[in-house]
Amino acid sequence: MAYTTIDDPSAHFQTLLYTGNGSARSLTNDGNSDLQPDLIWIKERNNAVDNQLQDSSRGVTKTLQPNSNNGESTLSDIVTAFNSDGFSLGNNATWNENNDTYVAWQWKANGGTTTTNDASATSVGTIDSVYQANTTAGFSIVTHTGSGSAGNIAHGLGVAPEWVLTKNRSQAASWANYHVSVGNAYYLELDTTDAKETASSVWGDTTPSSTTFRVGGANTKNNSSSDNFVSYCFTPIQGYSKFGSFTGNGNADGPFVYTGFKLAWLMIKETVSGGGWGMWDNKRTPTNTMKIRLLANSNAADDTSNDNSVDFLSNGFKMRTTSGGFNQNSTEIIYMAFAEHPFVSSKGVPTTAR
Repeated sequence: MAYTTIDDPSAHFQTLLYTGNGSARSLTNDGNSDLQPDLIWIKERNNAVDNQLQDSSRGVTKTLQPNSNNGESTLSDIVTAFNSDGFSLGNNATWNENNDTYVAWQWKANGGTTTTNDASATSVGTIDSVYQANTTAGFSIVTHTGSGSAGNIAHGLGVAPEWVLTKNRSQAASWANYHVSVGNAYYLELDTTDAKETASSVWGDTTPSSTTFRVGGANTKNNSSSDNFVSYCFTPIQGYSKFGSFTGNGNADGPFVYTGFKLAWLMIKETVSGGGWGMWDNKRTPTNTMKIRLLANSNAADDTSNDNSVDFLSNGFKMRTTSGGFNQNSTEIIYMAFAEHPFVSSKGVPTTAR
């Protein structure tokens, strides 16, 4: 088997920086490959403004905020189209304000083409779902209506997901986060700094399988009766994405974490004492040491303090901070990472460090 099946990660994930102009416009990605995104996560960088998330399954007018427990809202002037290599923006005064700076993280699913799984007809899962899956890159978007009873939901990946984010679209409820390193007996809330919490009613104490992930009973986070939900499911792809954990050491000479690729994007979160969901990318900080980070759980602008220091390397990342939030001594810290380039391509060509 080749070291990686994805020589150019920009075909499946890209980060785009832009400056608002206050007018409807189209933005074009600048990666090696064209990317038609299906999930777009936008954050204003220079002001305290909510994170904004839209996807092609729910449609361009439907929005969620990762830093908020609010249900889905309808806004017609943020992302107005998913284009063949980028997206179109409306004249929204918050996410396209003249002269303000923004970052947009984008993932490719299946071009908006979905599959409906009638669980009783297919015998895959027990709760009906609609999904669009990019099995090459290990990403799917899943929508379902809550049953109020524990059950299994088809995700379409063909491999067990290791990171699942679920949000109640119909009412206020925190984001439910499953992570392989935390396990099926716990969950984390994307919109808070809380430590991992125990609740069998969230993931049903069941690890996702190659066909389904499990939700518990009538939990408002992911399966309350008649509520609508969306889930973003990710499975690791060698040389492109990885989801795991490391133990902090509280030292500026922090842990090195091997991923098998040069990073384009990183999110980390400690699981014990409660810290923020830190996010770094190779566009906002193109050289090491990286000190510009945003928080998924906060509307805060770019933070550039030394507490954020991390290096993106040719085959992983290394923490460079004594911060209790991102490198607390003897503390489990989970990570989610996507690649700029595999450490070694399918043709055996190694990448270089930054």
